[in-house]
Amino acid sequence: MSRPIRAIIDLKALRHNLAVAKRHAGNAKVFAVVKADAYGHGLDRVLPGLTSADGFAVLEFDSAIRIRDAGIDKPVLMLEGFFGERELRRFSELSLSTVVHAASQIDMLVRVKLSAPVTVFLKINTGMNRLGFSPDEVADVCNTLAQSSNVLDIVAMTHFADADGTRGIDWQMQSLNRATSSQDLQLCAANSAALLRFPESHGAWVRPGIMLYGATPFSDTTAQQLQLRPVMTLQSQVIAVQELAAGDCVGYACAFEAVKPMRVGIVAAGYADGYPRHAPHGTRILVGANRVQTVGRVSMDMICVDLSTLPDAGVGTPVTLWGDGMPVEEVASAAGTLNYELLTRVTKRVPVTVSD
Repeated sequence: MSRPIRAIIDLKALRHNLAVAKRHAGNAKVFAVVKADAYGHGLDRVLPGLTSADGFAVLEFDSAIRIRDAGIDKPVLMLEGFFGERELRRFSELSLSTVVHAASQIDMLVRVKLSAPVTVFLKINTGMNRLGFSPDEVADVCNTLAQSSNVLDIVAMTHFADADGTRGIDWQMQSLNRATSSQDLQLCAANSAALLRFPESHGAWVRPGIMLYGATPFSDTTAQQLQLRPVMTLQSQVIAVQELAAGDCVGYACAFEAVKPMRVGIVAAGYADGYPRHAPHGTRILVGANRVQTVGRVSMDMICVDLSTLPDAGVGTPVTLWGDGMPVEEVASAAGTLNYELLTRVTKRVPVTVSD
């Protein structure tokens, strides 16, 4: 028998979340963002649940190859573009669309002989200050690209810094509109947060990511309120029970001391599986259908939970670390991190099953 921890990927939930994204998108086409191995869910696992997406957006070249090898001929957008001439040629051969965000990429694109022209998503820096051309450079860059036989089409693209926060997107949309006012370009700007809250940003293409996987991009709105369903559920079991007296300690450094008699369940899950090591005492966890609290420190392979209110819980009782019934953002908030990080950090030693 193997350890009871496992991750379950729910393709019905994924299809549901994509349908939510498409309803919000209206007439815009949807790039399903599947970078970082589909936010930790497994690219090859999720592709069957994303067949109604209009295209895919990835960061890693090998992911684009896997999409094409799966027989998918829809648009695939490379979110950081190409890093060399050989890679650019492969983009052309595989009919990949490419972000262009730097002068060096423009130089390569104009100079290299390609087997077929590529669609360019011109990254414009409207305030995120990571990648992209300044608004003042856009007209000249567009003129250069338009004169190249290697360019099939040009789409204006930007990324919002605070679409999920108080500042919103107006300040960046104003910059984007000024930058593109003299150009006849389609737009690709909306991430999950902008897709859900700012329809004026939708343009021709939207790029939902975290929402596809059933997690909220907002700190003030739950996934359930957004009608999203968790795609990943991380489950395990209680594998032992300890009866503690007042004054007994739990786990490393005796970080927790019982103040009264209590039952403590030992769960087969730890930071080597991807559960956050910094999740503090009192982090919520689901034992059976009941919410209880963790006690003591998270260790490499085990978590301790308070079973004092659950006299019937014992060895073999199922535990949900996050997912169905236990929102991943709640665990992330307790650990001082983001749902994005938890989903992408489930480790390879955790078996994964797909539910359809």
